[in-house]
Amino acid sequence: MNENLKSVSFATRIMAFFLDYIIILGYIILLIGVSFLARPQLIPLFTTNPLLAEITGFLFITLPVYLYFAVCEGSKSHATWGKRKMGIVVAGIYGQPIGFGSSLFRSALKFIPWELAHFTIWHMVIPSEYPNYLIYSLLGTVYGLVLIYMISPLWSKNNQTVYDSIVGTVIRYRD
Repeated sequence: MNENLKSVSFATRIMAFFLDYIIILGYIILLIGVSFLARPQLIPLFTTNPLLAEITGFLFITLPVYLYFAVCEGSKSHATWGKRKMGIVVAGIYGQPIGFGSSLFRSALKFIPWELAHFTIWHMVIPSEYPNYLIYSLLGTVYGLVLIYMISPLWSKNNQTVYDSIVGTVIRYRD
């Protein structure tokens, strides 16, 4: 990594995420409003089987949030709204801008625990053919991944998360 780039603190990253969560919550509130109007059409999508519920949840919630992060961080600004407000950007390890492909990959890795949690919960709520030990093992994996994702910036020299290390990205202050 370029030693001239100042590392962004964990607290700054968390604050940027909380700001982004305002947008995510706004979107979820909009979805809740729409769901009241389309309730008869939506109920079967979430009650028939866990796979259908998972796919529907992915399309309505995870995919839009994933694309928000991937598109914003792969754009010219290289930052979501929260990151822009905090004055930080996603960059390559030498400070170079990242491309859209790297942004898509980074966001996919970032959201693996979230989507795995959704998969697990749907299989807990709606009976499925998967054995309980598998579902609970996956849930434990979710907690393990979240813990690793949360503490990895604390032990990394460049405050990188595991997914940043894999993709070759860092969070740095905007020039």
